[in-house]
Amino acid sequence: MGEQRKGRSTLSGLWKLVLAAVGVAAVVQELRKPSDERTWHGHVGVFPYDFRVPTLERVKNTYWNPNGPLVSSRVWGVGWALNLGAVKKLIRG
Repeated sequence: MGEQRKGRSTLSGLWKLVLAAVGVAAVVQELRKPSDERTWHGHVGVFPYDFRVPTLERVKNTYWNPNGPLVSSRVWGVGWALNLGAVKKLIRG
């Protein structure tokens, strides 16, 4: 059981390192643009990122949108978020 936990811990640490590296790459990508063209959201490869100030509307659309996709980009940061509204709709049919 200890080895299984150690393997999960290593995988979790690796995933965090990947997301941190993507975050750094996203900031570099934005800083290479002229200042008036920086949007602070987009993709690095397949990884979405969003460093804009979160709004209540974006939080709602990301985490509770029954008509939205099951998974979307996070409100702030790097990676994906689970849309609980879509999960509920999927479970209820």
